[in-house]
Amino acid sequence: MRWALVKVCLAVTTMVVVAFAVPLGLVVKEMARDRAFAGAEREAAAVAPALSITTDRDQLERVVASAGADSGMAVHLPADGGRAALDLGRQRAAGRDIQAVRRLGRASVGSVPGGSVLLQPVALGSGAIAVVEVYVPEAEVTNGVGTAWAVLAAVGLALIVGSVAVADRLGVRMVRPARRLVEGAHELGEGKLGARVPEDGPTELRLAAAAFNAMADQVVQLLANERELAADLSHRLRTPLTVLRLNAASLGAGPAAEQTRAAVAQLEHEVDTIIRTARQAKPQTAAAGPGAGCDVAAVVRERMEFWSALAEDEGRAWRVAGADRPVRVPVARADLAAALDALLGNVFRHTPEGTAFAVDVHNGDDAVIVLVSDAGQGISDPEAAMARGRGSGNAGSTGLGLDIVRRLAESTGGDVRIGGSVLGGTEVRIRLQLDGRAPVGRGHRGAVRRRRPRRLVPTINRSRSLP
Repeated sequence: MRWALVKVCLAVTTMVVVAFAVPLGLVVKEMARDRAFAGAEREAAAVAPALSITTDRDQLERVVASAGADSGMAVHLPADGGRAALDLGRQRAAGRDIQAVRRLGRASVGSVPGGSVLLQPVALGSGAIAVVEVYVPEAEVTNGVGTAWAVLAAVGLALIVGSVAVADRLGVRMVRPARRLVEGAHELGEGKLGARVPEDGPTELRLAAAAFNAMADQVVQLLANERELAADLSHRLRTPLTVLRLNAASLGAGPAAEQTRAAVAQLEHEVDTIIRTARQAKPQTAAAGPGAGCDVAAVVRERMEFWSALAEDEGRAWRVAGADRPVRVPVARADLAAALDALLGNVFRHTPEGTAFAVDVHNGDDAVIVLVSDAGQGISDPEAAMARGRGSGNAGSTGLGLDIVRRLAESTGGDVRIGGSVLGGTEVRIRLQLDGRAPVGRGHRGAVRRRRPRRLVPTINRSRSLP
């Protein structure tokens, strides 16, 4: 917008300057010519009285010398009364031009090398016609024209530069508020809810800025209402959780009872986390800063220890590989644990008892890959399973488990893929980028790809009768 306004102003000012400067320059040139020939006419008129009185050569030479134009003036007297024709001074005009002026009795201007000549007829006392020739050099005809044209060009250039400067300032006054409005929209889109723009500039941009600020305030209010609603809904779970915890405390001793009490405690912890996160001004998902994040291997071992008791009860063989050394990723520990619980919970929920499963951790140069595999019947529609809120279609599926995993992976620049596993069932592949950049060759969000089962040769850390 700014440069477009400058270009328009430059074009308009240039046309105006040309429209006025060119005719004015031609007028200046014509005025200089008229001035030069007016001087020549005055010189010729100064000799005319002497010619009407005498035709003596000596006297006429003195008159021509007194006119100060002896080098540029010539007098041509015709033959009269037995007297031969007389020519005083240097003749530059052609003889036929002089005869034409004497015959017609009108002044004439002709071109000669180096300039022009003015031929002025003068009546003598005898009635004959003499011709006074005045030479006008070309330098005298164009005297001052170049300077006048230079002044006109300088004034025109100054007008163009001034108009461009004014247009640039006007463009800045219009563009700067528009640019701030664009930057504010980008900041708001990136989640910076405090982004606002000054309400200045032209009227239209001020109205747009006011509308943007009102929209941003409304977005903040809506998000605050949503967070409070999520906190209130989570708080309602505390009453049934309290009853569940009291009932779990009365189960007595045993692995199943301990497992149930641990699950209830974790559920209470998750509800508290949801309430605190919902009431924060800006909840964070991914960890940030040097050394932030968590150890994938430690989280995998912890969650597999939790699920191993239920696996033993259901007769499931399981395996963990690649979790023998620390592997850090830039995500919060609680978020990674929730993602693993979602995947392992899907295995227990959607496969028959006795179905084997495995968790493998692969540490690469730029990413960490976590594979959760099972020996179940597989997923018939991976696209539907990845869609938020649709789920697999089985009873009890909310469609949020895989969406939680996908959002966790994409917060690091990674992705989630579903394919076939070496166990014969489903393999969910989570790619967590270590540098936050999108992986090379990455597909669309929540990519789902059916892959042929491949053979893995991981280092097995801990397993239970996995065939």
